[in-house]
Amino acid sequence: MEQLKTIGRELAMGSQGGFGQSKEFLDLVKSIGEARSKAEEDRIVLSEIDILKRKLLEPDIPKRKMKEYIIRLVYIEMLGHDASFGYIHAVKMTHDDNLLLKRTGYLAVTLFLNEDHDLIILIVNTIQKDLRSDNYLVVCAALNAICRLINEETIPAVLPQVVDLLNHQKEAVRKKAIMALHRFHRKSPSSVSHLISNFRKRLCDNDPGVMGATLCPLFDLITEDVSSYKDLVSSFVSILKQVTERRLPKSYDYHQMPAPFIQIKLLKILALLGCGDKSASEIMSMVLGDLFRKCDSSTNIGNAILYECIRCISCIIPSPKLLEAAADAISKFLKSDSHNLKYMGIDGLGRLIKISPDIAEQHQLAVIDCLEDPDDTLKRKTFELLYKMTKSSNVEVIVDRMTDYMISINDNHYKTEIASRCVELAEQFAPSNQWFIQIMNKVFEHAGDLVNIKVAHNLMRLIAEGFGEDDDDADSKLRLSAVESHLQIMSEPKLPSLFLQVISWVLGEYGTADGKYSASYISGKLCDVADAYSSDETVKGYAVSALMKIYAFEIASGRKVDVLPECQSLIEELLASHSTDLQQRAYELQALLALDARAVESILPLDASCEDIEVDKDLSFLNGYIQQAIESGAQPYISERERSCMLETTDYHSQDHHEVPSHALRFEAYERPKPSSLPTQASTELVPVPEPSYYSEAHQPISTSSVSERESSEIKLRLDGVKQKWGRPSYQSSTSASSTPPQAANGTSSHPDVGVGSSSLKPRSSYESKKPEIDPEKQRLAASLFGGSSTSRSDRKSSSGGHKPAKGTASKPPKENPIPVQPPPDLLDFGEPTATSVTATDPFKELEGLMDSSSQDGGSTDVMGVLYSDAAPVTTTTSVDSLLSELSDSSKGNPGTYQSQTSKGPNSKEALEKDALVRQMGVNPTSQNPTLFKDLLG
Repeated sequence: MEQLKTIGRELAMGSQGGFGQSKEFLDLVKSIGEARSKAEEDRIVLSEIDILKRKLLEPDIPKRKMKEYIIRLVYIEMLGHDASFGYIHAVKMTHDDNLLLKRTGYLAVTLFLNEDHDLIILIVNTIQKDLRSDNYLVVCAALNAICRLINEETIPAVLPQVVDLLNHQKEAVRKKAIMALHRFHRKSPSSVSHLISNFRKRLCDNDPGVMGATLCPLFDLITEDVSSYKDLVSSFVSILKQVTERRLPKSYDYHQMPAPFIQIKLLKILALLGCGDKSASEIMSMVLGDLFRKCDSSTNIGNAILYECIRCISCIIPSPKLLEAAADAISKFLKSDSHNLKYMGIDGLGRLIKISPDIAEQHQLAVIDCLEDPDDTLKRKTFELLYKMTKSSNVEVIVDRMTDYMISINDNHYKTEIASRCVELAEQFAPSNQWFIQIMNKVFEHAGDLVNIKVAHNLMRLIAEGFGEDDDDADSKLRLSAVESHLQIMSEPKLPSLFLQVISWVLGEYGTADGKYSASYISGKLCDVADAYSSDETVKGYAVSALMKIYAFEIASGRKVDVLPECQSLIEELLASHSTDLQQRAYELQALLALDARAVESILPLDASCEDIEVDKDLSFLNGYIQQAIESGAQPYISERERSCMLETTDYHSQDHHEVPSHALRFEAYERPKPSSLPTQASTELVPVPEPSYYSEAHQPISTSSVSERESSEIKLRLDGVKQKWGRPSYQSSTSASSTPPQAANGTSSHPDVGVGSSSLKPRSSYESKKPEIDPEKQRLAASLFGGSSTSRSDRKSSSGGHKPAKGTASKPPKENPIPVQPPPDLLDFGEPTATSVTATDPFKELEGLMDSSSQDGGSTDVMGVLYSDAAPVTTTTSVDSLLSELSDSSKGNPGTYQSQTSKGPNSKEALEKDALVRQMGVNPTSQNPTLFKDLLG
């Protein structure tokens, strides 16, 4: 509101200075600025909309008045109201020859319209005309509109003119042309892919503004493909050095820093180019060291450049001197009273500990202060740092801090993130299984609905497997501690559903294992859970299954089972439940209670949750039955893969000799249907579609049996070769060529070693001198967090293997590469078939090679063998004319050769068709047919 009042006063002062605004407009701004509520503001704006609608309908409105009306429309649109009734007037104003009116029109249009608006088509011609203007201000206005309004479809209309403006004499025009090309690249990279070299050329522009504008598209291009721009490292370093040496004009200084935004963009580019490249890192190390020395840390922009330098160093392979300079800058950030600088220091520290873990130990007290800071954003960033610093010696302290913070916050999004990190750290660095169970219980209790279900399964597997050793006493103590902790937690009034599932499973498996708790006590607790959470069918299902296990163990041990009244009422209730799952569990429990001990022991053996279930995937127990059936005359089973390979061969020949390829061009007119010799069918029956005459089977031997079958066949739809849209491929569906499985490319690259001095480096820190009196509690916390041998985060998995071998974290055999599943064919796909083999050869290229070699060397060659063999063609002296004549004679001499319906003179359509078909034969090597190829050449 205060800003609107300020705008109103400035406009009022401007009108006195000659801006020419009317009193009605100034009153509008003043009344909106003084409005006391949103309703009053809406009433004023709606009244103004009615006034403008009437005024814009008046004929012969002066240009000065129309300019004011457009500005008032902009004001209304900025307040969130619809001013679409005046859009067309803004478009018309862009056509005006007056520079002030034209720029006002362009400004209004860029605020009113988006790139998909229907009125954009009316502006394209105006933009094209303005781009050719002699007034560079008009050209700049048109380029501004291009950056906001041109979409992917209209880029080709203005692209040539924008490229020509890259050589304009005015630097402002060249700068805006670069920005327009950058916009085009973001909207449609393919439209400007041939113009990438222009960005390299403009990097050497004499104007620093044009050079700075070029850095933005180059940054996007380098992000996409770093290797193509490695040669520009020295150029970027040279530009950065010139900027730091203040060789740019004073107009580019900001708070006495030379072109700071150009420096920041250059540092981001250097971080990309120097990642994992030692030679590039060495080239840029000197200029980075100069930046650390020259940056003024007393201003925000100087600190921003220092922070960007730290980020750049964390990405490249730095030298020990650069690491020391970065550590000193981080120390200044952490000692600052500003929370923003502390945040930057914590973030920079988290980046550098990946390279040198010892750096964090020099600032441990500062990290503790940030952890206890009331600023929630700073505290979260500190937890991210501790997460990166976690190792086996400090995992207990860090996870306890994180769980306490998780309990204290109400943000479910961040609570989910903290819970997942606690679970991850506990699984990797847990010192004991008891501690792991306690942490999991705490996480489930306070964030159970936000935890992944796999975490619950891992916890149940850990309790079932125990320590993974032959120490039964330790496993029994572990399970007893889990039962006791869960029984204690069950007294809480509200527990998450996932945690209740874990509790029910643990009580059912081990509730009565040690004899400390009776079956009636455990079953009563489970019935209480089922009654308290009656609306949750999953929890009730787990509770019933737990009751079944408890009663089964009692029956198997020979003890008498006394079903509690509440358990009996629960069973009777579930027998009539609407849930089929609960009903089935209740019937199974009722049937189990009537069985004897031997049957129950075989159904539910004690502590069988860890036993591996052997699955016979080959169904070897059916071998005898299969062998007997084959001996009796049954056909052996053909696997799906073998069937698909057979279909590929048979369906191809049927398609080649009977069907017209869907992607081939047909130039002949539709043929007349042949009269059918069958009796007249009803109008509702299907009419057979005759096959094209030019794909007859004259070149194949015709058997009498096939003729009789064809004559006696009933009229029906021809479905051979038709792709099946739904379901799995069957015998009737046309199977495409098997696709080659993509080769797995190993794209991961390990980070090179840091070099000498990275591990032994101990940056100086004067944080301790700032506070002479240190709280003993903070000293103990710092010792627990940062004490012990420093290990990097990369060895977490190796260290975690020795702590919890029982959690199933042992190495598993690598999975075989899965066979790529071919997607179901698409009936609606009328495009050309995709080439499935990169080794396919083009017969015409082979023929050209044959023709070239025929005029040089001697010998003879088999033409078909050359065209369809993978080996290199044999040299020959046969001339081209004799070769073509032999092909023609061989096709004419073959009685089964195809004879086309030709007219006098060459037929270009048939030649194009033949070329398309032969090209298709060249794409798929498995579909080559020498006979058909000779027919086509004949």
